[in-house]
Amino acid sequence: MKKILYILAAVATLSMTSCDDLLEEQNYGNPTIEDMMTNEENVTLLVGQAYADLKWMHDHWGYWGVNLLTSDEGACPVRYPEEHWSDGGYWRSLNTHTWDYHGDALKNIWNTTIAGAVLCNSLIKTLNDYKDSMSETVYLQYIGETEVLRSYYYYLLFDCFGRIPYLEEYADKTEPLMEPQDVWSHLVACLERNAPNMAVVTDANRAQHYGRVTQGFAYALLARLYLNAESFGCDQTNVFKNVEKPTTYTEDSFYSNCIRCCDEVIKSGSYRIESDYFANYLIDNSASKENIFVIVENGIADFDARSNGSMSNKLRMLHLSLPYVKTADGGWSTMKEDGWNGFVARPDFLALYNERDVRGPGNEGMGTANKHRWGWLVGPVYDMKNEKILKDKFGNPWNITPNLEIYTDENGANPYGTDPLRATTWQSGARMFKYELDREGLYTWAENDFVLMRYADVLWMKEEASLRGGAGGGAQGLPDFQTMLKRAFAYDNGAASFTQAYGAITLDMILDERGREFAWELVRRRDLIRFGEFDNVQYVTKKGEHLKWFPIPYSVLEKSKIDENGNKYWTQNPGYVSTGL
Repeated sequence: MKKILYILAAVATLSMTSCDDLLEEQNYGNPTIEDMMTNEENVTLLVGQAYADLKWMHDHWGYWGVNLLTSDEGACPVRYPEEHWSDGGYWRSLNTHTWDYHGDALKNIWNTTIAGAVLCNSLIKTLNDYKDSMSETVYLQYIGETEVLRSYYYYLLFDCFGRIPYLEEYADKTEPLMEPQDVWSHLVACLERNAPNMAVVTDANRAQHYGRVTQGFAYALLARLYLNAESFGCDQTNVFKNVEKPTTYTEDSFYSNCIRCCDEVIKSGSYRIESDYFANYLIDNSASKENIFVIVENGIADFDARSNGSMSNKLRMLHLSLPYVKTADGGWSTMKEDGWNGFVARPDFLALYNERDVRGPGNEGMGTANKHRWGWLVGPVYDMKNEKILKDKFGNPWNITPNLEIYTDENGANPYGTDPLRATTWQSGARMFKYELDREGLYTWAENDFVLMRYADVLWMKEEASLRGGAGGGAQGLPDFQTMLKRAFAYDNGAASFTQAYGAITLDMILDERGREFAWELVRRRDLIRFGEFDNVQYVTKKGEHLKWFPIPYSVLEKSKIDENGNKYWTQNPGYVSTGL
């Protein structure tokens, strides 16, 4: 802690002191910044500050919630009786694609990702100012780490809005929003430049680099950008117009470049597919060799809130999905904080799973008393000893159904309508269950580290890019790929079960399989856009090409600076109603 404080104090001093003052400054025994930057441990701590803003992104009022609820993998229906989760229709607007530029979550995404990117730019300036205090190897590794992390912040913003204020310098300047193909080009160029210099994960140093971006993550993010290039509006004629083309870039197709980057991750030997799917989501999942990048959680510490009652820097996914069960009543407990009975799987999404696929709800029918572990909770919710089915406050048994059942009153009427998103029962909708639950009441919030990137994604990206015509071959011949298929039917003990259940691997099958494999892991919305299926999500009532981007938040456009011609620098995305500002 002292080292962190020294560095923060030193950086603050630099920002407030003139060059002449620094030349005349007397040192009375305290270490100078030059002295501290010669110690790699101090540099590690300095750069580590840049990760703080990542914890805002996996909240339901941020990137995770918006991407989940606009795709087919999640819904947040209004529950009766008592009209829980109405919130002025906000969640329903995401579920039906009828959002507008006033959504709080969109504003949160904009503010938190830019805050993270700006901090990265500030740290990059410090690293460059004191470059001579470090060895070239240390400098390249940490400048690479910080620039790649900045690229990830910008990627999250870019994935949502397309046109963003992209900057690679620490400066107070405002320019027109950069167009999507130019943002993509800058991100790719930055990642290609830095990836070779970054730390390569080994079994010996895995703990040291845990929760930080590494070479494996840089190449995996590059692969994701290449695979989705066309969905971002890129083609071979409009990229790298305003940024130097990387020498590593091959021009035959985006998909060949995707395969090349996947191969960099594969040949590193840094990662392996876990034979147990659920090993990636344990309360202590730090031992997973499949997880490339995670948000490190602390389930005991108090949370910070961006605004009262809304966005938090804690992983609240389990609370959001699990039913209302009071620990104080001696009921079935997960954590000290009770479930909130909110987010569920859309029924059509749940139908993608074979009944024997461990990642689905299974076919045992015993809910929390199932013999095996499954990815979704469907069925009765028992007490801790599996002796009795728990009841809600109205005396109804907690029996989770996969469908969104319309609420009816004591007369059998549905007074709130027949739209399942507007009026469903408390027990409706499968609940997220693949993250291990705290059954001992040790934690207030989830202790499980939240998975941002897995090796499984790299293998599936390689396979898809190959089927789309990329050079370099697919992933089916790799032992890890076969392990990945086999574990989905671990209770049936055989890889053949996967083929019997889902058939040969085709592009259409890959879309379904990526849904099953990466449920609630931040990839589904972009997958649907890439496959042209975003408009076809269950319950969607509004369609249009412009919806692949979200609108620039009203609060952002309202504060936009004016150029010399009296026009706003930042303007609304095409297809959305102008703010009139």
